[in-house]
Amino acid sequence: MTTPVPDHFVHVRGAGEHNLRDVDVDIPRDALVAFTGVSGSGKSSLAFGTLYAEAQRRYFESVAPYARRLLQQVGAPHVEQITGMPPAVALQQRRGAPSSRSSVGTITELSNLLRMLYSRAGSYPAGVSRLPAEAFSANTAAGSCPECHGLGVVHDVAEDLMVPDPSLSIAEGAIAAWPGAWQGANLRSIVRGLDIDVDRPWRKLPKKQRDWLLFTDEQPSVLIKPERDRIDHGYYGKFWSARKHVMHVLADSKSQMMRDRSMRFVRSTPCPACHGSGLRPDALAVTFAGRSIAEVNALPLGEVAALLRPVAETSAGGSGTSAATTEVAVRISADVVARLDVLLDLGLGYLSLGRSSTTLSPGEAQRLRIATQLRSGLFGVVYVLDEPSAGLHPADAEPLLDVLDRLKAAGNSLFVVEHDLDVVRRADWVVDIGPGAGEGGGRVLYSGPVAGLEQVEESVTGAHLFGRAASLDHTPRDPQGWLHLRGVSRHNLRDVSVDVPLRVLTAVTGVSGSGKSTLVSQVLSELVRGHLGVAPEDPDEAELEIDVAGAAGLDSFDRLVRVDQRPIGRTPRSNLATYTGMFDAVRKLYAATDEARRRGYGVGRFSFNVAEGRCATCQGEGFVSVELLFLPGTYSPCPTCHGTRYDEETLEVTYRGKNIAEVLALTVDDAAKFLADVPAASRSLETLRDVGLGYLRLGQPATELSGGEAQRIKLATELQRARRGHALYLLDEPTAGLHPADIALLLRQLHTLVDAGNTVVVVEHDLDAIATADWVIDLGPGGGDAGGRVVATGTPTEVAGAAGSATAPYLARRLGRA
Repeated sequence: MTTPVPDHFVHVRGAGEHNLRDVDVDIPRDALVAFTGVSGSGKSSLAFGTLYAEAQRRYFESVAPYARRLLQQVGAPHVEQITGMPPAVALQQRRGAPSSRSSVGTITELSNLLRMLYSRAGSYPAGVSRLPAEAFSANTAAGSCPECHGLGVVHDVAEDLMVPDPSLSIAEGAIAAWPGAWQGANLRSIVRGLDIDVDRPWRKLPKKQRDWLLFTDEQPSVLIKPERDRIDHGYYGKFWSARKHVMHVLADSKSQMMRDRSMRFVRSTPCPACHGSGLRPDALAVTFAGRSIAEVNALPLGEVAALLRPVAETSAGGSGTSAATTEVAVRISADVVARLDVLLDLGLGYLSLGRSSTTLSPGEAQRLRIATQLRSGLFGVVYVLDEPSAGLHPADAEPLLDVLDRLKAAGNSLFVVEHDLDVVRRADWVVDIGPGAGEGGGRVLYSGPVAGLEQVEESVTGAHLFGRAASLDHTPRDPQGWLHLRGVSRHNLRDVSVDVPLRVLTAVTGVSGSGKSTLVSQVLSELVRGHLGVAPEDPDEAELEIDVAGAAGLDSFDRLVRVDQRPIGRTPRSNLATYTGMFDAVRKLYAATDEARRRGYGVGRFSFNVAEGRCATCQGEGFVSVELLFLPGTYSPCPTCHGTRYDEETLEVTYRGKNIAEVLALTVDDAAKFLADVPAASRSLETLRDVGLGYLRLGQPATELSGGEAQRIKLATELQRARRGHALYLLDEPTAGLHPADIALLLRQLHTLVDAGNTVVVVEHDLDAIATADWVIDLGPGGGDAGGRVVATGTPTEVAGAAGSATAPYLARRLGRA
């Protein structure tokens, strides 16, 4: 009997996950394989939903049943057979909100090594006993600051937020933090009963009275006499100071809207006890190489490597008299420096160990995890990566590819879902899915060496990869005025002056960490928002302090529109249909049917957020939480409504043969046909298709959407509104995670906004987007402290020829291909 010779391929047969249509494909191992196709074509369904899911399922099958219940499992994929699949590790662009206690140091595990270094080899003050490693962690009881509980910040109300206009009197609503309507009137009556002048401007009241009204914990009861048009008889009212009311709402209110409103009056400031480090004083007193652990956590990674490298390269002192040269110091420092060098190779030297994971882009977080895997020394596994180049400047993408080559050279396989054509060109093999998105995709158009894709006529990827796709021809517009900023200082922007052209599309470029997002999403946004008197969307932005010597041209704008990648909702209740407002039109359609009228069903009956028509078992969520004794809870589809969210009676009402749950299950493309004659819904659906989101389902929960999808939904929602005046649109990497064909769609919409008389400013890495901009502002030349300066400005052609610009050579190459 002969032993079969291994063919070094993974064989997939009958894959039907999501929109995949009975896919058969053979994929080589020990290679860099790129999975390509337009957004929604089925790439991730094959790479993650099928291949990775099956590898995980097999691993879980080998684990003891009890232990298996403790692991976060992925579902078994819809596939007939997969052979030749090694163990797999997934490095995804995570969509969930990371913890505020998670940082660059905890993701890379460098914090553990650093704590051990300070515990075992730090310089202690005289007479102080050695501290355990956990004493140097703000996340442990042994190390956390007792004032801020390790968070490094304290939250409290501030008078300028609670009383934004001190020229108003209490009767005119000076104390904005107090509740509105009857409760607010009640508090004003109580204050009047306390013999405090409610008609006097706030700033003219005695400071003692102002402080008492805002901050006291006293709650006196005051007899309120009858008042005309408000109360018929007297009663005793209890006083609440503004601070006590805000804290009561934040602690006890179940209304997210009320909690969000109260957060507007709260400011976060560095903890005065630990100066923002989150650590106890005894841990902060220990030093290594002359610095405390808090100081090292605040340094850019490049500077940490420079600080520890001399120790790492020292021969350990035999006497052990110098803490910095003991064997343990040398060994730990060498390990830290080796790990840091990988991060520096990935272009992340501008980050600090203490930087919160909540501030990291998905691309930065994924590169941190790649660096950790590179140090793990695994052999013979499949790494499944989700757009590792997303959000990267071309100069940063090259070292990333070098690191991926090192993973492959170590005996591993790399399955990469990717849109960046430079990454695809570097691949050994390409699996192209398509030809379209959603129902129009799900087929393997080609699987083989990259060069062979050129012959596949129906491949959109091939058309762009080999220059067959029509490029977006664009002659730069002339600016219609300027916004002049002088002496801007924020983060690594130091005394920067920049001119932003009006009524054109401007791309702000530069390597990761050069200051692009700081300039656009913070400085520009804050200055224009402040000039227009618009409240910040995020309460944390209220504390933003920007040093600007001068700004001219702010009067040009009537509106500010920030289209960022923050989620469109925090819970599965928020979805595409509810966010865009089209669901209101759909519910009206169902309420207007003969059957609904006969039963007396109003519009509210067809909302899954209202008790009237939703499933009573899952409260309209579509799933239920399953609590396991001594184990983490999990979720499963609702056993009553099977995920439809509605009760049986509501689902009996149909419109054109479909109930409302079936409409929510439609894709945008299908819904556009189904609701073509309903103007209120059709307008929303067409704008969603215009930005390349035709493959999404109407009822797709907000929690399942990527940051790029959320951003395009916001843009589509804005595009469907007929607005006049001059708006400033600010977008942060709108093309991240998009196929070149989808980028072309998006760029046409952005230029439409400019044609309507608006100014559009985008932070961008994509060369197609930069090449078709009217103006480019290039920051750099490096990241972190090496960046923060304006390197070049002008039309794309002018910037392509600029000396000292990291963007210029790549842009010149792109313009040469056009």
